[in-house]
Amino acid sequence: MSTSSSLSSIWSVSYRKLKFFSRIRRFLQSKAVRKGSYGSSSTSDNSNKLRTKNNNDKDEEDHQLVMEKESELDGSVMLQKSVKRLHFGSWEEKEMAAIAIEKLAKEDVKARKLMAELGVIHMLVSMVATEVVGRHRAAIKALIQLANGNSTNKALMLEAGILSKLPKYINVVDEQTRQEFAELLLSLSSISNTDFCPNKPEILRFLIGILESPCSFETKELCLGVLYNLSAVLENAGALVSNGVVHTLLNLSSSFKELSEKALAALGHLVVTLMGKKAMEDSSMVPQSLIEILTWEDKPKCIELSAYILMILAHQSSTQRDKMSKAGIVPVLVEVSLMGSLLAQKRAMKLLQWFKDERQAKMGPHSGPQTGRVPLGSPLHPKEAQEGKKMMKNLVKQSLHKNMEMITRRANGGGVVDSSNLKSLVSKSLTF
Repeated sequence: MSTSSSLSSIWSVSYRKLKFFSRIRRFLQSKAVRKGSYGSSSTSDNSNKLRTKNNNDKDEEDHQLVMEKESELDGSVMLQKSVKRLHFGSWEEKEMAAIAIEKLAKEDVKARKLMAELGVIHMLVSMVATEVVGRHRAAIKALIQLANGNSTNKALMLEAGILSKLPKYINVVDEQTRQEFAELLLSLSSISNTDFCPNKPEILRFLIGILESPCSFETKELCLGVLYNLSAVLENAGALVSNGVVHTLLNLSSSFKELSEKALAALGHLVVTLMGKKAMEDSSMVPQSLIEILTWEDKPKCIELSAYILMILAHQSSTQRDKMSKAGIVPVLVEVSLMGSLLAQKRAMKLLQWFKDERQAKMGPHSGPQTGRVPLGSPLHPKEAQEGKKMMKNLVKQSLHKNMEMITRRANGGGVVDSSNLKSLVSKSLTF
């Protein structure tokens, strides 16, 4: 408080000095103008007008400077009063102080650092746990402004235990308070080297509860952003998966197109971990929901992310490839490889190559109908091998012809398909 009082006295002295010297300068300037007019009759009217204009401009600059100093002085006084009320005032005074701090932090970036040094953050965090709606809302809104663009303040909030304040009242607060707390969590989860570890199941239950409830789109988007930031840290995968985040993200990605991209991106972070991949493999929604997303022509980024997740699941897993094949993924991949974005095409063609290689591996000397048992290592008759290859090529060509016909009809808006063009496309696309 001694520092604050000395600061106030300095501003007062500076203001008086500035005002005094401004008056002296105006007086000397006006005297010089009068002296020049009487001493020299050759001074023109234009010169007098120019001097008058320059004097007026200087007066306006001085006035503006004085107003800025007064504004800064008023802000300093308001900050002193708010900090004092926040530390030593009644609950009503603390609430009013939090509102004033929110306004100051929103308007002045430098004030955010100063407030943290004055112990404002710890006091506001303690107010978050109160059950009075007006008080904890004022504290949360002030913390949001203090955290804006300031990693040090975010770290101080986590150190003060902001995450432990949530479970005491979050289940009974209104929608607006939930949205504001979600906004604060999103800001805290965005800092690098964050201490925001999801080791408190209450936080994850809060986020999942909002995503699975009929809350507003804005609140869902904020909570999804928090999960996305947390999923980007590999050490958080265990806590996220064990609390059912994978199921929530899968359901969200297939049911809300507006939120699908962010949900798929979070799943892309988790699928590269052992726990995340295992959870997706065991989910009843996989691979059907991901294959369905591959058909969203108006969401090219979602198609790319879905194809990426399917690639990770299918890699070195014949079980997953078999599930995908039975779910009808091959025709969808053919369509993506022809009409998707460049990245989606590459991923679809990679998956198709895996299915092709696996089918060729199964079509060995022991595959297909057999009349008798062929000894191990005995060669097939050249004529039989040739007929088998020819038959398989015809089957693949017929399947691809149907897929191309469906794609072309959709591209033409349901019009008549040109058979000659279709046959040329099939012959160019046949990779088997």
